[in-house]
Amino acid sequence: MDLDLRKLRYFVAVADRLHFGRAADALHIAQPVLSRQIRALEQDLGASLFTRDRHGVALTDAGRQLLADAGPLLASADAVRRRVTVAARGSRRLMVGFRAGIAVTPAVRLFADRHPDVLVDVQRIEWDDQAAMLLDGRIDVGYVRLPIDEAGLRVTPLYTEPRVAVLPAGHRLAGRERIAQADLAGEPLVWHADVGTQPTRRPHPNAGYLVRGVDETLEHVAAGRGISFLARSATVFYSHPEVSYVPVPDLAPEQVCLAATESRTSPLVDAFLTAAQATADITAECGNYEMWQRGSDVG
Repeated sequence: MDLDLRKLRYFVAVADRLHFGRAADALHIAQPVLSRQIRALEQDLGASLFTRDRHGVALTDAGRQLLADAGPLLASADAVRRRVTVAARGSRRLMVGFRAGIAVTPAVRLFADRHPDVLVDVQRIEWDDQAAMLLDGRIDVGYVRLPIDEAGLRVTPLYTEPRVAVLPAGHRLAGRERIAQADLAGEPLVWHADVGTQPTRRPHPNAGYLVRGVDETLEHVAAGRGISFLARSATVFYSHPEVSYVPVPDLAPEQVCLAATESRTSPLVDAFLTAAQATADITAECGNYEMWQRGSDVG
């Protein structure tokens, strides 16, 4: 029995909303049609996926398992579709994703010298889409920061880099040459959702602001809503007149890696990995201390 991807998409729509009517509206189909498709999927799988009663709709154990497996499967199908479309145009193209502060130019230049017939494009990615964009084919390879959900991915470490505290310009510790994490105990923290890159929660209460990127981080810190922490390289590329960057040597460093999908075999991806490894020292140097220390207040 082949799994029908259309039925699987219908299932995910219902599972995400736990409401057949809202799912049907989102899919632009009639609710009876959606219900029939879900029943057909249950028959195909030989398992009940939802319970339906007067209290509403809920996933069964089988439904929860299918929902966990559906995301990577649908993403893989989307990736295949994108790659076929590119191939049909007769072009060779590599899309490289990168997190804020990571300089991809050295690797891109080296790769382009070795593969002048390949068009290399770049796209910035954030903590919450770095894995998804790889799995669904929006990017072919990505410079990522740990942690990342490594399911379905090949993740190759490249280098580590120190982190700095991001403080309001008027903060009592702004302008210091360096500080310890303990100096900031009790300070409210503006959180990235990739909390593995942040210090432990214990000494830093949640300021109540969940940020997605560096720009949002700087604005919240500048407004005095809390402090934050960034990889040192990000401070080279991003500045704010109301923010001060101060090194924190006892913070665990950030790990920068190159990631690609595990299931895909691609000579171009392998060649880019080789270029990324060969230029890792240069890329790391772009965040070098001397490049941004013109006094710790960057504006």
